Parts: sequence; C-alpha cells; structure tokens
Amino acid sequence: MVESKQKIIDDIKAYISKYGGGYRAWYVGISSDAKDRLINGHKAREKGDRWIFGTANSSQVTREIEDYFVNTLGTDGGPGGGDEAANQVYAYKKAPHTNP
Repeated sequence: MVESKQKIIDDIKAYISKYGGGYRAWYVGISSDAKDRLINGHKAREKGDRWIFGTANSSQVTREIEDYFVNTLGTDGGPGGGDEAANQVYAYKKAPHTNP
C-alpha cells in the first residue's frame, strides 16, 4: 500500500520512539524489497528485532525520507543506495548481529 511521505515519516518516528535507543541506534535505508534487504542484507531477524518499512510512490520520495532521517535526525544510513525502483523506506534498530 502506497503511503504519503509524511505518513511514512510519522510512522517511522513513532516506531523509533516506541522502541527507543534514540535515532543514532537506528539505521534507515531504501530498497525495492525492504523485507529482503532487512533480513538478507542487514541480517535483521524476522522475529525479535525491531524494524519497520513503508512504501512510497517513487524513489525520489524514498530518498527524501532517507535524507531526512540520516541528515536531520541522525540515524545511521547513507545516500546512494537502491535504484530507480527503490520505493520502500525501512528502519531497523541496530544490534550486534545486524550489518551494520
């Protein structure tokens, strides 16, 4: 389900607030398949780890959201990931077993 830019931001911020650790304890990225990237790329556990994702209507919107979290709020992550199909924004709470 495609969500607005503001709804995705609000949902991720609320999730981070609920599960704590501050923004620096979280990683935010973009992908065309967020669940696969979370589980197989970053090694987040499907059960037990804290993660969330939202689907936007374009990769441009996902990049704007990623930039907001990384450069304004201070989460881990960086620009340049994903491709033109990257319409999902994800966030996970970093743990010793995640990458990073």
